[in-house]
Amino acid sequence: MKLEIAGAEASQLAARFGTPVYVYDQNRLEERMRQFRQVFSSPLFDCHVAYASKAFCCLAMMQLVQREGLWADAVSGGELYTAMKAGFDMNHILFHGNSKTDAELEMALEAGVGTIVVDNLAEAGRLAFLSTGHPGSRTRTLLRINPGVEAHTHAYIVTADIDSKFGISITRSQEIIETCRILDEAPNLDFAGFHAHIGSQIFEPEAFAAEIYKVTAFTKEFQDHTGLQISCLDLGGGFAARYTDKDSCPPVETVCRRILEAMTEAVKRHGLSVRELIIEPGRSIAAEAGWTLYTVGSIKDTEHRRYVFVDGGMNDNLRPALYQAEYEAVLADRMDEEKSETVTVAGKCCESGDIILRDGRLQPARPGDILAVASTGAYGQSMASNYNKLPVPGTLFVKDGQARWVIRPQDLEDLIRNEEPLPEES
Repeated sequence: MKLEIAGAEASQLAARFGTPVYVYDQNRLEERMRQFRQVFSSPLFDCHVAYASKAFCCLAMMQLVQREGLWADAVSGGELYTAMKAGFDMNHILFHGNSKTDAELEMALEAGVGTIVVDNLAEAGRLAFLSTGHPGSRTRTLLRINPGVEAHTHAYIVTADIDSKFGISITRSQEIIETCRILDEAPNLDFAGFHAHIGSQIFEPEAFAAEIYKVTAFTKEFQDHTGLQISCLDLGGGFAARYTDKDSCPPVETVCRRILEAMTEAVKRHGLSVRELIIEPGRSIAAEAGWTLYTVGSIKDTEHRRYVFVDGGMNDNLRPALYQAEYEAVLADRMDEEKSETVTVAGKCCESGDIILRDGRLQPARPGDILAVASTGAYGQSMASNYNKLPVPGTLFVKDGQARWVIRPQDLEDLIRNEEPLPEES
């Protein structure tokens, strides 16, 4: 039995395009986007699904996101530029970031970005000043607040504890009020509401409900104190993806239904004027649609481990080294064989932490086998680097058995393209 991705044999893709290579099932991407749009819908709210492009961003992906009717968020000038070049509707872009430069803010204002999510008081002042250079425009703004809701996830991807670098804690209400007044009084800005995000890989729908209850209670107090009306709440992302059998991901329908139930209840209880809701799934759209294919090289036994070496590593998948992320892998042409060995799949980078799969189960591997790692569609390519002067692999979209490059692989010349040699000594 051989692994197929969107109707194409993985080993044939490896033979044709080389390894390492990222491979996306385009059908699955499309189905997931449509699913989110269908289930995040309510007669009481204007609901928008904004793809968190940091999970995986390229021209083709942004075109696909727009084609499927989703909005998108961008967190850097580079992501914004990619969306612009992809022809994305700028009215449907949310521009995020806790440390936006003046150049990035100018870029967003010039491009006509629909919503800028402001992170802090200082940024609000800079944005208000920069917006004076765009008379006649009205850029919508949201303020990122930190509700202090703990999502049970890895410390590196928790984003809502009171000391997080993101947003302003709701315990600092006067600072929030001052920031919002700056945004509301700026003649070329339109303050509309709040953004919050409580972390990633959230498996419990009640975590989103807890976020909603905390944010809406704060919104009620804020409105009563300031008289400013909140029309939009952006609840962020954090929807979980399946990486291994340990991951029990609730259905998207279940999570979205709970979000809408909690919002309906909270808005009614507090008498809020919120009429627009936004969520920002990224990982849960991209992760499970993606695979990374490697070629097995050497196999080495130590006193306590069997290592299976592959021709990639932490340069193309940083997550295991960064926060001990776990994956499952298979030998693409031997799917029906028992995973009878416990092995550690290691890459070729000069780091002991360059591990893709630690003490995982795998069929007995041989040099030349194609090893496929599942659920690498989020934060694989987007975190890739040239560490050890390794080229970043290319990316394929496969649809109905047909494969095409959407990002071509780097070659050795790409690695030194922007370098300048020293002048010759006289």
